[in-house]
Amino acid sequence: MALASARHILVSSEDSCLTLKNEIEAGSDFADLAKKHSSCPSGAQGGDLGEFGPGMMVPEFDKVVFSAPVGQVQGPVKTQFGYHLLEVTSRQD
Repeated sequence: MALASARHILVSSEDSCLTLKNEIEAGSDFADLAKKHSSCPSGAQGGDLGEFGPGMMVPEFDKVVFSAPVGQVQGPVKTQFGYHLLEVTSRQD
């Protein structure tokens, strides 16, 4: 079974998501921004979601986590919770 580890930042608007993505691309630290801006409890851990398999997260999330390149920030990804920036930190297929 495939397993992945990822971290994310959850915000309420696409604009906020894009602003944070630009900050990361300009050199800001993902974990620091997650601690400051993410509305998910994982924000306290720098957005770290730990390791999980397919089907353990919402489908929109799964699709990105199990297809995107490792270490590259993806998003905005819209789910029922809001808008996510997602980074796959490791994956075993």
